[in-house]
Amino acid sequence: MSSSHPPFSEVAAARVVSFEEARHLVEQHAAGVRPGEIETVDLLAGLGRVLAEEILADRDFPPFARATRDGYAVRASDLAEVPARLEVVGEVKAGDWPEPGLCSVGRGQAVGIMTGAPLPAGADAVVMVEHTSPADRAVEVQRSVKAGENFVPLGAEARAGQLLLDRGRRLDHAGIAIAASVGKSQVQVFRRPRVAVLSTGDELVEIDAMPGPAQIRNSNSYSLAAQVQNAGGEAVRLEVAPDERGRLRALIEEGLGCDLLLLTGGVSMGKYDLVEQVVAELKAEFYFTGAQIQPGRPVVFGSCGSGDDVRADCQSAANTRTEVSAPHREYFFGLPGNPVSTMVTFELFARPMIEALAGQNPRPLIFLGARLKSEIRTKTGLKRFLPAVLSGEFENAEVELARWQGSGDIAALARANCYVVIPRDREQIDSGEWVSLLMR
Repeated sequence: MSSSHPPFSEVAAARVVSFEEARHLVEQHAAGVRPGEIETVDLLAGLGRVLAEEILADRDFPPFARATRDGYAVRASDLAEVPARLEVVGEVKAGDWPEPGLCSVGRGQAVGIMTGAPLPAGADAVVMVEHTSPADRAVEVQRSVKAGENFVPLGAEARAGQLLLDRGRRLDHAGIAIAASVGKSQVQVFRRPRVAVLSTGDELVEIDAMPGPAQIRNSNSYSLAAQVQNAGGEAVRLEVAPDERGRLRALIEEGLGCDLLLLTGGVSMGKYDLVEQVVAELKAEFYFTGAQIQPGRPVVFGSCGSGDDVRADCQSAANTRTEVSAPHREYFFGLPGNPVSTMVTFELFARPMIEALAGQNPRPLIFLGARLKSEIRTKTGLKRFLPAVLSGEFENAEVELARWQGSGDIAALARANCYVVIPRDREQIDSGEWVSLLMR
């Protein structure tokens, strides 16, 4: 291959930014993308998808005053002095409806009640069965209760018409339960964005091939596809791009036909790192060409396309199609080729863009905290996300760095369950100090 390619600095003005600026740039662009079409799916098929409609309460929740304990529905004033003896005039279990004329609580009376059952008329509290002793057609109560104790009032959780799940929320098991509780057997969700995954480099072979002496299997394509799926996208794995300008350009153009393109490898400053050169030929705009982090410093974010208004289809929550004007940008990330760098930069930068394309409401990046088990020494200048192991239980969790041999060490990442986040101005963190964590 000819070595006459222009150097990186001539392809685009190098723009290496802080981690925080890089993240904010991605979030700003993600805020402007439109999710795909709206689909109607069965409720369980919506698990992991992003809601394209609001879920409202179809009635008050609970729809009646609901007992939260097994025991007796009573008037609290009858238990001002205990022990007290009350006449048992009925029983109500979950699913029963206590008719006021047939099952109600008068002065000096009690009604047996089960968890989840409606509170009978006249009662204003439930005394737990543990604090009672049955007697002939009566009950001895050893502990007093206050009005409102051990039941949930009608409408205390939600009122009819109240918003329960917002549009743009990714459905998890709790969301599924809420949708089911309001009778939604089907839900409207956004189409999963199609995310092209393109690995580059002559050293790569497919995973079912026997690598040559200087070759490696294309694991990045599979790890990225898994991360894409986990983020709510549909991965489109392209064939490996060789270190040859013409074929690389053709594959990049194919990938730009998807909602997002993820390239891995070819974004450093080596003689055969051609990605930036090729996307520059496609009139790319680079938002940053590096971030001050380790691993993953040479990460690239940009877009192709004129940015002019184009006609695009969209689908309203009423399931009708209209045409709207939208700026057309074909976004791409160039992720470093070393596996750990690839995985870290995906989580830090590509994930929020995929979530936005999937219709998900923006979420801030939140770090957790734990005490450091062993001292860390490093150099200043870069914000570091280093593979680590969080161990212990309950309030005694602690974290230490995983033993690793650099950003190509996949085995170390498999042993890790989080990343320790080290500020760029720290060169030593003592054991026992609290450190920030990014969970895997």
